[in-house]
Amino acid sequence: MSTSQFFGLNIGYTGLQAANAALNVTGNNISNVETKGYTRQEAIQAAADALRTNTSYGMAGAGVDTKSIDQIRNAYYDLKYWQNNASKGIYDIKQQYYRQIEDYFTDTDDVQGFNVVYSDMFDALDEVYKSAGDDTKKAAFLSRCKALTEYFNNMHTSLQRLQTDANNEIMNKVNEINSIASELATLNKQINTIEVNHVRANELRDKRNLLIDQLSEIVDVKVTEVPIYTTEGGSEESGIYRYIVDIAGGQNLVNSYEYSTVECVARSGDEKVNQSDADGLYDIYLGGLPLNLYGGSLGGQLKGLIEVRDGNNGENFSAKGAYINTTPSSVTVKIDKSNPNHDFLTDMNKVTMNGSGTIVVGNVRLVYESWVYDADKEEYTFSLAPGTPEKPNDASGLSGKDAFVGVSIDYQGIPYYMAQMNEWVRSFSQAMNKIEKTAQDSNGKLAEAMFTSGSDERKFDDYNYETGYDGSTHLVNTLNNNYLQLTAGNFNINSDMLKDVNLLGTTVDITQGQDAQDITLELMKVRTDKSKMTYRGCSSEEFLQCLTSDVALGASSANNFYSNFDKISKSIVAQRTSVSGVDNDEEALNLVKFQEAYNLSSKMIQIMTEIYDRLILQTGV
Repeated sequence: MSTSQFFGLNIGYTGLQAANAALNVTGNNISNVETKGYTRQEAIQAAADALRTNTSYGMAGAGVDTKSIDQIRNAYYDLKYWQNNASKGIYDIKQQYYRQIEDYFTDTDDVQGFNVVYSDMFDALDEVYKSAGDDTKKAAFLSRCKALTEYFNNMHTSLQRLQTDANNEIMNKVNEINSIASELATLNKQINTIEVNHVRANELRDKRNLLIDQLSEIVDVKVTEVPIYTTEGGSEESGIYRYIVDIAGGQNLVNSYEYSTVECVARSGDEKVNQSDADGLYDIYLGGLPLNLYGGSLGGQLKGLIEVRDGNNGENFSAKGAYINTTPSSVTVKIDKSNPNHDFLTDMNKVTMNGSGTIVVGNVRLVYESWVYDADKEEYTFSLAPGTPEKPNDASGLSGKDAFVGVSIDYQGIPYYMAQMNEWVRSFSQAMNKIEKTAQDSNGKLAEAMFTSGSDERKFDDYNYETGYDGSTHLVNTLNNNYLQLTAGNFNINSDMLKDVNLLGTTVDITQGQDAQDITLELMKVRTDKSKMTYRGCSSEEFLQCLTSDVALGASSANNFYSNFDKISKSIVAQRTSVSGVDNDEEALNLVKFQEAYNLSSKMIQIMTEIYDRLILQTGV
């Protein structure tokens, strides 16, 4: 076919359209230079389909077409940003909480902590040593003892409150995930509704990508976008996509227009893991199934919160070869020397396991009401609750299986610091009470324990956890009166002594006189003599140094890792921005370039108009 006489005019018109579209896109870019999440756009142009002319030159170009307006975005930088964001989120949380933990363990002239309180107590004891018969000195000493117990009570309350804060923040993050998931599902539908017509919903895609950026800081995220074809097995794309978002190492959160709800479920009393844990800690469920909180793939702020809230430095009840007893219903587990937690599990001052809870044997969860530790056999026996297991057949085949309570989390979180305080309190109380209970009070009676738990409901028996020290069998029962019941939270001074200082014994033989102070001298040795008390290989007064070194290391690690990931993030953002961001200078050049293109197309139309004027009006055609 031959071309129309107005063919050239149409070519100029396509140039005007293309230049105008490019100018509009440039203007849109400039307008959104400060818009968060905006991706630079570009008008994609291509030569229009040529026409056959049936002439010697064959084909004639028909101008230009604007095929689409596309985003300039590199998926590789998105992936790297999301991966780094998940790591950065972990340490963002950790450094925030470690700042607070550091504040709690502060001991300065302005903020008096353990060292001051402990020194004051032994200074007061030294005054008793000098004047053992002076009731005023005894009262001052017992008052300082009370101050020590209150220090640990307050520390326990502060750390437990911090654990509750982390738990509440987990709930907030879960709510954020649900909100983002809901928005993503809605955006997916809106985007496909538009793009089914083979046009790009760029602004909606920006919103969606920005949501993924936010989600990647909370939890590890993986995004997959799969085209949907017009026919099964065909090659023609329909223009719509299946957009899939997985979190925590492959757990599906969003699948096109549908999303799974993430839920927080508070642990019941029989699910409490650590003795000093706050009540109502949350487990997380995704789509009705438990989410693995302790796997390496969780990532983001959620992982940081979980490790801060539950981190036990890898110290939990874990052993091989459980034996199931049917009458009475119980589980017996021996702690072998090969167990990496052997020293932790065989020292009752260090044990953090709750008196009742859930033990998992094999893959069966069993609720226990109490447990007994046989120090000679190094063996635990858990008494199961009635109706446990729910299905009697579940017990068959469990003997010899691995057993564990809680999960090993290789991080020094809040449970670790509470366990350290519990260990010191138990060791200290045991050492002081062991000495004091050999003394006689002013009435000639054997003195009582100086340090107790709670409101004196437990003054402790004579068992002191020295395994087999007299060759007899020693059983520690969580239902009995023993130091296992003592924690930093209920650490207390014998209230009877506070009321009557004559109950404080200073000598093994009161007939030596009121000023006899042999017991007082022994009590004073607990401060520095490792044969009286040891804590992590150190003396009792080095408690704070041990813990502050842990805190300093944890804080330094969190700060360093956060700083490193933050620098990487800034580098990735710079690379990402170099591709997707709006550059004012570049857009200014584009304005000039497309203005020139528009002017040239206008010039062509003007010339063609003059040609048509001559052809039509002046030649009389």
